[in-house]
Amino acid sequence: MAAVTSPESSPQPRVYFQTPPATEETETPVRKQGRVTVKYDRKELRKRLNLEEWIIDQLTELYDCEEEAIPELEIDVDELLDMQDDVDRAARVKELLVDCYKPTEDFVSELLDKIRGMQKLSTPQKK
Repeated sequence: MAAVTSPESSPQPRVYFQTPPATEETETPVRKQGRVTVKYDRKELRKRLNLEEWIIDQLTELYDCEEEAIPELEIDVDELLDMQDDVDRAARVKELLVDCYKPTEDFVSELLDKIRGMQKLSTPQKK
């Protein structure tokens, strides 16, 4: 910053500070956008997205309706991965599909095949 004395002849000189021309007060700092994939494995996220799309497609066929008309049910993949074995997982999925009038055995077995080997997506801890 440059100091400039007052052009007036006052008993005590005054000092005025000028803002350098390169910096403007109106500039706002630019915030970088974060990426979720930095914290998660990109391949695992892609597998999870593909699985969720497949589940929606299968449910629209099982319930013979459009995606918006599927009954409110949530197949939580992380919950299934936390379970001990496929018997418990199959029982949980069948419990969720209790209102479905079509046979669900093929869907359940394919779902269990697809989640086998997947990793649970845990929420990353903030540093």
